[in-house]
Amino acid sequence: MTPEQALEEARQGKLRPVYLIAGEEQHRQTEVLRALEQAALAGGTPGLNEDHLMAGEVPVDAVVSACRTLPMMAKTRLVVVRSLERWEPRGKGQSAEALDRLAAYAAEPSPSTVLLMVAGKLDARRKLVTTAKKGGFLVSCEPLSPRALPAWVADAARAHDNPLAPGVAELIAELAGPELSAVADALERVCLYVGAGAEVTEDAVAECIVRLRPATVWELVGAVGRRDVGAALSTLDSVYDPHDRGLRLVGVLAWSTRQLLKFEAATRAGLPPPEAAKRAGAPPFKARELAEQVKLVPRRDLERWLETLAGVDFALKGGSRRPPKAVLEYAILAMCQARGGGRKRPAKRPVTRPGA
Repeated sequence: MTPEQALEEARQGKLRPVYLIAGEEQHRQTEVLRALEQAALAGGTPGLNEDHLMAGEVPVDAVVSACRTLPMMAKTRLVVVRSLERWEPRGKGQSAEALDRLAAYAAEPSPSTVLLMVAGKLDARRKLVTTAKKGGFLVSCEPLSPRALPAWVADAARAHDNPLAPGVAELIAELAGPELSAVADALERVCLYVGAGAEVTEDAVAECIVRLRPATVWELVGAVGRRDVGAALSTLDSVYDPHDRGLRLVGVLAWSTRQLLKFEAATRAGLPPPEAAKRAGAPPFKARELAEQVKLVPRRDLERWLETLAGVDFALKGGSRRPPKAVLEYAILAMCQARGGGRKRPAKRPVTRPGA
């Protein structure tokens, strides 16, 4: 079961007697848990029919006993047990008896209780996990892939009643991802900034999240595309933010490069420039600007740019002892020197790990 399916069951009030909410994406876990708790306790007296327990701090018998207790002046009793991974065997001679007891309960649960079991990472071979999969009550809360993250941003924006301008979902995902808690926080801030019902634009994202105008980034991209080292380094000086070590600048540069790659692929497939801009996640009026950039930078160089920026991201997050700005300057120089069209590049230090 996906988190979205669990949320829908909570909205409809059609709850199962047992849910195993497992995975390493904390934001999704919290969202599902809160929705199921509210649905299970709807119409009841707060605090009267709920137990919140922690695995390892109470015996599993206490969990089962709480689940078998009848609700008082309500239809449903809620039992929440967290951190099930604490009951995973940690050495020889230890068993998964506690988890097996929960699996046995899940096979014959009390119809008047909703048991929410929350875990980080559990061994997929455990009887509890296989029973949950077979019974359809395993809610998998795993991190989203980079490809799926923009769609999640778009859905979350619709929930806020704020439409997104073309390409903004990808931009927010690039800047704030991959952890959903950070992405959700960034989206909430920008939605509050533009106001209810207003469109979230690149400029709003620049104001609230990155403090960096996309137009200025395009100036940097253009300077690199022209191999104008002086202009590129000068623009870098004007946009570099020492507070985040340039990480958000790298995110916007990667987003811009991906837009160019998507635009180039769309035009190569025969789409007219305005349609190609839409395919790239950009408004049609940017088609001319994108076309000019693509003329300057061959596809092979754009692909190398992404490799270089990935190396910069690694270096800025602790993979290099160089000062952050020096890492960025080295990367800009490497990007200016890249040559597409099959020309042999000079034998220099690898550009995929600037500052390593």
